[in-house]
Amino acid sequence: MVVGMTRVHVRATYVEIPAEDLERAERFYRGLFGASVRRTVVDGRQCCILDDDSDAAGAVIALMQGESYVPSVDGTRVYVSVDDVEAVVARAQKLGGSILYPVTEVVDGLIVAELADSEGNRIALSNQ
Repeated sequence: MVVGMTRVHVRATYVEIPAEDLERAERFYRGLFGASVRRTVVDGRQCCILDDDSDAAGAVIALMQGESYVPSVDGTRVYVSVDDVEAVVARAQKLGGSILYPVTEVVDGLIVAELADSEGNRIALSNQ
């Protein structure tokens, strides 16, 4: 996209998911995606970086704790690409998450679902 004379790249590169209880959120996301989690401090705040073992392009996902990080099912929806949406939704329920939008084929093979995570955030899943 070009705005004025400056080229603008519209692509998410880093996503912060609010967590009231970082250990609980870490357990939830580690169990949900099978991802390894790296604990660190960013700008003085505790966080967990979800490490992706694939070479696929995409945004880094961080679980963040701090006063400005307030979990919510309202607002921006973050879609995470997974191989099997149904299996991930089933794992989410076992980990204490709940379904906000059921597994649905929305168009020609595109399957999505939305769930509430352990912290009360809306997280969307997609098979693409």
